[in-house]
Amino acid sequence: MTPDPRAHYSRLLDERRAAIAALERRHRALGYAKLASAILAIAIVALALTHGASLILLVLLPAAAFAALLIVHDRVLTAIQRLHRAARYYENGIARVCGRWPGTGEAGNRYLDPAHPYAQDLDLFGKGSLFELLCTARTLPGQDTLAAWLQFPAPPGEVRQRQLAIDELRPRIDLREDLAILAGDARAGIHPDALAAWGEAPARLRARGFRAQIYGFTALGLAGFLALWISLANSAGAIHLAPLPAALAGDLFLAALAVNAWTLYRWRDTVGPVTAAVEAAAAELRLLSEVLVRLERERFASPPLAALRASLDSAGEPPSRRLARLGRLMEYLDSRDNVFVRLLEPFLLWTPHLALRLEDWRAESGPAVRRWLDAAGRIEALCSLASHAFEHPADTFPEFAPSGPCLEASAIGHPLLAEDRVIRNDVSLGSGLNLLIVSGSNMSGKSTLLRTLGANAVLAQAGSVVRAARLRLSPLALGASIRVSDSLQDGISRFYAEILRLRQILDLTSGDLPVLFLIDEFLHGTNSHDRKIGAEALVRSLVERGAAGLITTHDLALADIASTLGTRADNVHFEDHLEEGKVLFDYRMRPGIVRKSNAIELMRSVGLEI
Repeated sequence: MTPDPRAHYSRLLDERRAAIAALERRHRALGYAKLASAILAIAIVALALTHGASLILLVLLPAAAFAALLIVHDRVLTAIQRLHRAARYYENGIARVCGRWPGTGEAGNRYLDPAHPYAQDLDLFGKGSLFELLCTARTLPGQDTLAAWLQFPAPPGEVRQRQLAIDELRPRIDLREDLAILAGDARAGIHPDALAAWGEAPARLRARGFRAQIYGFTALGLAGFLALWISLANSAGAIHLAPLPAALAGDLFLAALAVNAWTLYRWRDTVGPVTAAVEAAAAELRLLSEVLVRLERERFASPPLAALRASLDSAGEPPSRRLARLGRLMEYLDSRDNVFVRLLEPFLLWTPHLALRLEDWRAESGPAVRRWLDAAGRIEALCSLASHAFEHPADTFPEFAPSGPCLEASAIGHPLLAEDRVIRNDVSLGSGLNLLIVSGSNMSGKSTLLRTLGANAVLAQAGSVVRAARLRLSPLALGASIRVSDSLQDGISRFYAEILRLRQILDLTSGDLPVLFLIDEFLHGTNSHDRKIGAEALVRSLVERGAAGLITTHDLALADIASTLGTRADNVHFEDHLEEGKVLFDYRMRPGIVRKSNAIELMRSVGLEI
């Protein structure tokens, strides 16, 4: 039985809020306990000053208690922070289910390309967009992957693999919650392209000559340090070894110091950039490591998810082990701030040794970084689509026809509208019918129908469920001219911008896939005579090139185009009616040409004297 998503989210949200409240009480209690420990320590110091210095040792007890409380308190604060993330995850989920989601999520404005053949027309990105509705990914790789899936349709084989993965991930709310929590830290701190490039860059220090020099000069430095120590210890009578002349010991020590200082100086321009680059990359990998370790623990049954999980391993070793080794090396590198390490650096060549070991790690594990980023991004994108499927249990996976153009939709509605507001229609294209000419009055639903078909075609070819009782389509290249505008900066009028988009749609027909075209108010920016001639020629060209689609118009003269194309075209329309002075719409598509207009009634309804 499919759970009610709103009730399920509400129950989990209440549990997270209750856990936050309990930890907040613990947070306050720990704060008071730390304060009490500090007061007790001050009191002990005061007693020691007045009643004997021996009491000062008792201050160690409250100091130890304070240190322990500090560690526990830090863990509690971290747990509270993560629970708040979990609560926000469910709050956003409830907002999506209830239709209150616009403006609450990731808008993805950076992906909006005005030259894309349908992204702007179908509201793919921006506030209230398809991307904002779908995206629960917190990392850049996850968001980049989801955005690419929406912009570039996948072939049916890849779509079916995604459907299998989404179906398995749909009930795994715990995994999606964990990713939302763990990826929160990695959201702004990971730059995937730069990180992958660092992992794949050629090694700088692995030449045998460098390795031999470092080991040889380290041996020289240790010999010089040991010679001086033996000479001084013999002189002090602390040890009794074969006497080593002080002059020889001093010369050896100074020689080792000079040679190693020269070595550090000589290699500074090579070692320095290596350590600086690995420090930046390790910080980003540390942010990603919790996500990778969480995915590493997951076990999947579907082949696509099992393959993604397997891609995390490198040479049979999971990322947790490789990243743990990198973490230990970074701890050693950080130890350079220790004063004793700084003093011993000229003898041990500590930094070059670590740089060499870090380059060894990068040579072995660096090529896996891109795989880790790609796998994490793909799983986050799949989880986004799985959340959408879970939150809309009535939505279905589409079917794919082997050839096209084909688009057969039963009870199809717009995915960006709340389900209780969606008006559904049946639409069929293909089997010889390549064009629907949609006429109707203003605000009756013509443009929404085009966006409905386009948005669901995008979802279908991204692998997602669609807002329809049934959708069967062939692989399609999509082109839309719905939201075309002029450009003052580029000196382009609306009409010129529209014909440029129509040229782009025509160019799509030279590709491998049949084209689905969605054109709103065909050639709206010119006169009726030129519009009819131009529209008829363009539509005929599209249909003869194997494209299929819909055009909308207020100009009923364009409805005659259907008669010139015979059975390859048909007319449909939307109606309205006047009730108590108000224009009402039912948004139902009907066969034939509309026979009335509401423009006069709409102008009067806003107070214009007509």
